[in-house]
Amino acid sequence: MQAKRLSEIYVPLSSQSILKQEVAFFDRTRTGELINRLSADTTVVGHSITDNLSDGLRAVVQAAAGVSMMFYVSPSLACFVLLIVPPMAGLAIVYGKYLRSISKRTQDALAQTTQTGLSGNLMILSVLYKGGLLMASQNMTVGELSSFLMYTFWIGISIAGLSSFYSEMMKGFGAGARLWELQDRKPEFPQNEGLVLPSDQLKGQLEFYDVSFAYPTRKEAPIFQNLSLLVPAGTIMAVVGPSGSGKSSLVSLLLRLYDVDTGIITIDGHDIRDLNPYWLRSHIGTVSQNPKILLLDEATSALDAENESLVQEALERLMEGRTVIVIAHRLSTIQNANAVAVLDQRCIAECGQPAELLGNKQGLFRKLMEKQTFLQEAHKQALR
Repeated sequence: MQAKRLSEIYVPLSSQSILKQEVAFFDRTRTGELINRLSADTTVVGHSITDNLSDGLRAVVQAAAGVSMMFYVSPSLACFVLLIVPPMAGLAIVYGKYLRSISKRTQDALAQTTQTGLSGNLMILSVLYKGGLLMASQNMTVGELSSFLMYTFWIGISIAGLSSFYSEMMKGFGAGARLWELQDRKPEFPQNEGLVLPSDQLKGQLEFYDVSFAYPTRKEAPIFQNLSLLVPAGTIMAVVGPSGSGKSSLVSLLLRLYDVDTGIITIDGHDIRDLNPYWLRSHIGTVSQNPKILLLDEATSALDAENESLVQEALERLMEGRTVIVIAHRLSTIQNANAVAVLDQRCIAECGQPAELLGNKQGLFRKLMEKQTFLQEAHKQALR
């Protein structure tokens, strides 16, 4: 019950710490590892400082009682055993570690059992050897030797209990260290600290200036290199590009789910790293608050033509008077945009009005739209 109560304390504390971490933390840390910390580690800590602690204290008392009775029966034999056993036990521990090192598949429990067994056998052999000498010299009777052997077994059991106690306590320290590391971890950037702009002064001009970025777990594969893009306040900027060109990453950076490696991203001239992240996200894309900045990431990609038209009409009404970034592949989604930015090769390859970019026969935007039109015509032909 005590272990369960401790788990009930540790789990909420660790969970609160996890929820405060930045997105990059979850990219680097596997979900299974976090679940293991919340479940297995809390159980191990609870066991090591409750049931295991009582087992260890019981083993200490048993060992002390056994040693006292050994001295009562035969002080000379007790001194001999206690002098010879520690170095022999040390050799047994070294041998146990050797057994563990020669095979990775050898379990810790098996090595621990080997150490304890060797220590117990050495004690018995030493008692029989010295006790036989004492009996030969008539300094000890058979009854006294039998009693001494019984107390030796008693101590051997206590040593096994102490060995198990130590092993479980070390596991508890290891599990506790992982939990405390998680609870004490501070996010790479604070989630609710920073500058808060008055809502009536927020215009919504966005600028990406010389931005370079790679995901924390894939630093060798940069997403953007020296990317620059200006989105004037109250305009609609459509962002297109091939799959994997970084369109959604642009949104993640603007929401400050990640920080850029170099360069800056500004809103009305303010570096978003100086702004309060909670405040920033509350003013981007929350329809119920009538935000000044709206992000649409493939908003109609999963809809059929009829529903797409209905949603598009609603979005057009919503986009009036706001700064909007539209991530899309379909021409119908971006045809009313004031400008189009084409992402390719980790930077802005083209930027301009849709009609202007479509007029460039060698341009990437024209090729993307021609490919989409060809696929649509082929689909219509297949349905006929």
